[in-house]
Amino acid sequence: MTVLLYTLGVLFFVLAILVSIGLHELGHLVPARAFGGKVTQYFVGFGPTVWSKQVGETEYGVKAVPLGGYVKIVGMLPPGADDLAEPAGHDELGRPVHRVRKSNTGMFTQLISDARAAEWELVGPEDTDRLFYRMAWWKKVIVMAGGPTVNIAIALAIFATIFATYGNPADQRTVGTQIAEVSACVLPYDESDRACEAADPTAPAAEAGLRPGDVVTSFNGTEVTDWPQLQGLIRDNSSGAAELTWTRDGEPMSGTTDTTVQARPGTGEDVDPARLTEVGFLGVSPVVEPTTGGLVYTLGEMGEMTVQTAEALVMLPARVFDVGQAILGLEERDPESPVSVVGGGRIAGETASTDLIPGTDKLVFLFLLVAGFNFFIGALNLVPLLPLDGGHIAGALYEAGRRGVARLRRRPDPGYADVAKMLPVAYVVAGALLVMGVVLIIGDIVVPLSAFPD
Repeated sequence: MTVLLYTLGVLFFVLAILVSIGLHELGHLVPARAFGGKVTQYFVGFGPTVWSKQVGETEYGVKAVPLGGYVKIVGMLPPGADDLAEPAGHDELGRPVHRVRKSNTGMFTQLISDARAAEWELVGPEDTDRLFYRMAWWKKVIVMAGGPTVNIAIALAIFATIFATYGNPADQRTVGTQIAEVSACVLPYDESDRACEAADPTAPAAEAGLRPGDVVTSFNGTEVTDWPQLQGLIRDNSSGAAELTWTRDGEPMSGTTDTTVQARPGTGEDVDPARLTEVGFLGVSPVVEPTTGGLVYTLGEMGEMTVQTAEALVMLPARVFDVGQAILGLEERDPESPVSVVGGGRIAGETASTDLIPGTDKLVFLFLLVAGFNFFIGALNLVPLLPLDGGHIAGALYEAGRRGVARLRRRPDPGYADVAKMLPVAYVVAGALLVMGVVLIIGDIVVPLSAFPD
């Protein structure tokens, strides 16, 4: 049964990611067609074609490696300035037809020239008014932003639904002054995960007779109504006796401790006594539940996620390097390190098959995992570097700005932005993303992260 649940968890995650990729590409295809663009291919995956079908002018299909997808929009790269200046001929309506030279001098110019040539091999005279580079800048922005917008919309829909019903597991709130757990003893704070031993002093809460489920009503004569208030009273009572009242199953009860002891300092070598603060310790933890909220709450949480994701993207190369170090056995893998879709599938499988959490919580976690991946994919694709969608968006905005400045200065129209000149950068970025993806996949196989670490 465990193996079956694990497999179902992995399949759920993989299918959800494939659907997300497909919807991402639809986010490009639909507006491109709406604006008159010509889309010749729509594929989910990369590598060898597993299945495809021609429908009209577009070939739809699935490829063998499900790590992305693409749509082919004709005319993404404009011809070079020299080619535009000298048309190779005219079509039947008298419009100029431009061809692109297949050779040039210099490594980068050769690369750009070859890319233009490959792009324009599929362009016919009838496509002149349907080329992507000829679209208005705002249409280009909508087409290229459509994909990542779909991913972010998927994340928003999942987050909003879960936060409004189940609540946000990452934003826990206390439930009044109800007790969830009572410590049996007082442990050094850096040994809190070990069992109590005979030499460990009894926790004051256990001494007073408190049990899980009790609701504390007063502390040393002060009525308490919420956990932060109770926590403050406990912390400030580091050397005095504690008199408590509480209710258990609706019945009022009371108890006394000789003292609320100070939490003992840690015993590890890395403990810095100068940074420790001695506070009162009772030995109770509160009942908590996920905070619920509507669309405004969800948007606020996603705003914080945006900041965190931006920071993660900046640090991504360094964190992937650390994963590489872990693969080589030079250091332990950070539990907070990034994971690939392989790692995501593993975490989904472990979540689905564990007995540590109930079924509803499993389903919530799986959907949140899918939402998190969609949000990250959307944010990554908005980075303003080719070959990412954000690179094309940046090119369109640059074109709009340059033309706007020319109009204000009453200068001639500078024409379309030539994103082909950024192809060397695109190849470097693509190579870096490929290397980081491979490192993360290897890391998720060799030094995998677990959904439930020991």
